[in-house]
Amino acid sequence: MLQQEKPDDFVVGTGESHSVKEFAEKAFEYAGVEIEWKGTGTEEKGIVKSFSERWSDILKPGQILIEVDPRYFRPTEVEYLQSDISKARRVLGWEPRTTFDELIKYG
Repeated sequence: MLQQEKPDDFVVGTGESHSVKEFAEKAFEYAGVEIEWKGTGTEEKGIVKSFSERWSDILKPGQILIEVDPRYFRPTEVEYLQSDISKARRVLGWEPRTTFDELIKYG
């Protein structure tokens, strides 16, 4: 991008779409914690279903780890977001190298 003769805007991303819920599940999974979801909408909560031994002094089954907080909703919330990386591909010949799982595991 910095090597281009003319400045321009480029979107860099995976080109995939994932929910916050998917991100949370995968992040806790890598940490050795299984999440179970209860409730719906703004009342939905992520609770501890099971966990690896290393968390036994901190976590309890049924403990709430994730709650929806409407204070953080955008005024004009959208239901679906996905990066459009087509311009970076076309102009720069760029391709994403980091997967969603790698982003969570190593990011």
